[in-house]
Amino acid sequence: MIPGMGNEAEKDEMGTTEQLSLDRATVTRIDTSDQITDILALPEHLRDALWKAESANLGSWDSPSGLVVAGMGGSGMGGLLARAILGDHAVRPILTTRDYGLPPWTTPDTTVLCTSYSGNTEEVLACYEAAGALGAHRVVATTGGKLAKMARKDGVPVIPMAGGLRSRAAIGYVTVAALEVAAACGAGPRVASDLDVASEHLEELVVAWGPDGPEDGPAKSLARALANTVPVIAGCGTTAPVAYRWKSQINANAKRPAFAHELPELDHNEIQGWEGTDGLGPFSAVFFDDADAHPRMSGRVELTRQLVEPHAASTHIVSSIGHTAAERVFSLVLLGDLVSLYLAVLRGKDPGPLPSVEQLKGELAAS
Repeated sequence: MIPGMGNEAEKDEMGTTEQLSLDRATVTRIDTSDQITDILALPEHLRDALWKAESANLGSWDSPSGLVVAGMGGSGMGGLLARAILGDHAVRPILTTRDYGLPPWTTPDTTVLCTSYSGNTEEVLACYEAAGALGAHRVVATTGGKLAKMARKDGVPVIPMAGGLRSRAAIGYVTVAALEVAAACGAGPRVASDLDVASEHLEELVVAWGPDGPEDGPAKSLARALANTVPVIAGCGTTAPVAYRWKSQINANAKRPAFAHELPELDHNEIQGWEGTDGLGPFSAVFFDDADAHPRMSGRVELTRQLVEPHAASTHIVSSIGHTAAERVFSLVLLGDLVSLYLAVLRGKDPGPLPSVEQLKGELAAS
């Protein structure tokens, strides 16, 4: 049994993944843009993000209509993870918009946090302007760009982020920004102490799961099991947005298709679709289990895995690790980020560049 993982089933007839070492030297040779350093720096990012949010001197105000987080890609994940971490402690709506506009119910009593690592994301800029026209309370989290210039001109608080990262590697910064703004506007309590504890916990996991850790560690083992398959990731409750994070990271870093869904909803539709994988796969399935999930969820996860297993190359149950929601969420974020990077290394693909994404952005900007 692998710590943090359980009930793993893999079909022998699929063959074995080439046992390429996932040590530091191999990772460095393929990961020429050094994404591994940014992934392993997550504990430091959380601490630095707290300091940077405090330096923005947000103050406090009351937003009865809650918080909307506007962001795309990695920047948009912060609002989803913040909502998951706050869980039942959130006392007002905390929602994420990933579009050119705000939800139609947004009012002047809503706080709008606009997150864009580059500061030039066109959808987020449109949301910033829409929030201003509405008279909503605005906060910005960015490294600069047009968004920072507009915010400073308008007297809108700017939460800074560390530069030099790929936007998807700034997950600690965007999540902390959303948590701090949620506390400032009255949508939930401040969880700075929980984030400090999570940082300490992550430092231990970085050693165990990173490239200097054992070859049979959870991240390396799972990456080998998922290699040459299309992973389908399923979360539940707190872990549902983390499943989407895994899917996105596998897309971006490993340059592979991956999909995400949520239990128990997938048991009402997607589970039937697994019967039709013949000739389409191979597919693999990863299910998250969490200590704070509904009491019926663990049994549902295992039963779902059993029903999917005959139609999958491999199935895996991965448990979050930690006492607080912040610890458990970020343990899974770190694991997924490492799995996606190791998948890239196994494919011989540099995880850094996003040529299709950049091409699309360039053509949109020129149109």
